[in-house]
Amino acid sequence: MDDRNLMENILLLEKGVCDLFMHGAIESSSKDVHQAFSSSLNSSLNMQSQIYDKMKNRGWYTTDNAEQQKMDSLRMKYSRSAG
Repeated sequence: MDDRNLMENILLLEKGVCDLFMHGAIESSSKDVHQAFSSSLNSSLNMQSQIYDKMKNRGWYTTDNAEQQKMDSLRMKYSRSAG
């Protein structure tokens, strides 16, 4: 397993952790439990962002820019359904 595969696996695991913490916060039964999950979620989101940045800087994680026309179309679609 090379460094890229290792980082991809770590990123996937961190995304899974974020998902679990988010659901924990949503389903929490008390303010203290909600705060604990929310704090953990925030820490995990920061970790995920750092991993992503490291991968992006090495060229291991690339993204495509959205076309302006598609963004405008979606904006119109959802602004109509919200109103």
